[in-house]
Amino acid sequence: MRTCLAMISMLLGAALAAAQQPPARPKGSEEPAFQLPAGVEVERDLVYARYGARELKLDLYRPASGEGPFPGIVFIHGGGWRGGNRSAFRRQAAHLAAKGFVGAAIEYRLSGEAAYPAAVHDAKAAVRWMRANAAKYRINPDKIGAAGGSAGGHLVSLLGTTAAIRELEGEGGNSGFSSRVQAVAAFNPALDLITPERQPGNAQEAVRGFLGGPYEKMPGAYAQASPITHAGKASAPHLFLHGTADATVPYQQSVDMQKKLRAAGVRAELFTAEGAPHGFYNRPPHFQPTLERMEQFFQSVLGGKTPAATGQ
Repeated sequence: MRTCLAMISMLLGAALAAAQQPPARPKGSEEPAFQLPAGVEVERDLVYARYGARELKLDLYRPASGEGPFPGIVFIHGGGWRGGNRSAFRRQAAHLAAKGFVGAAIEYRLSGEAAYPAAVHDAKAAVRWMRANAAKYRINPDKIGAAGGSAGGHLVSLLGTTAAIRELEGEGGNSGFSSRVQAVAAFNPALDLITPERQPGNAQEAVRGFLGGPYEKMPGAYAQASPITHAGKASAPHLFLHGTADATVPYQQSVDMQKKLRAAGVRAELFTAEGAPHGFYNRPPHFQPTLERMEQFFQSVLGGKTPAATGQ
């Protein structure tokens, strides 16, 4: 029985991770493989946090020219908190770099390595790293946003709602800098970890693995780890992008979170993809519309100085 459950858990983790990754180029497709847009450069494997001998790395996408400073965006991949990698949002990060943003696509400690709140600590460390290195990479430290999908959507929403919770900061470095973000774009995000745990669903094992146990034994951790718990007037503006046919994270979660933020007077927008499943934003026909909607949101909230506007 244990072997069977382990196999199911492993397969679920792989499926959740695959849903968040950029799609492989279809055989015979005319769609080109990923390449950097003109005017964009990437610096890979930059260490942004250390925990003893453990180093966490990011890939930094930025305008090749222009003085800036440019708004920064932390990109966080999904995969059920136990899979995936930082290449998942490379296309979005590269696109925004061409539009005058600096994007940091990060890795973080997965649940098989360290349970909650390790991944939250890592996400906050990445924001602090961007601010600590703002001058070096032409980043505006007052305009930092975050974008992520599924588990990554959960983490970026926590960035946008828990700036005042000291215990979630962690010891990843650059403690003298703030981890607060000014804008969040969350793609099919897990926002309420309590409700799914009490219902049948294919995300339960992932949630338990992330938090380190079942709801019955640690209700406080489930509440603290749920962005909807913290949504209030101090939260960052949010854009939610969610498919109505999502069988992994219910669409209603984004609806409920939007309502709570708006009730608190916080800007909260919802891009609804009718009939779209989990991970919809990485594939046609939804990739381009969600990319453009995210760009519009970040330009609206964070502003920015495009490379062309600098006279370069």
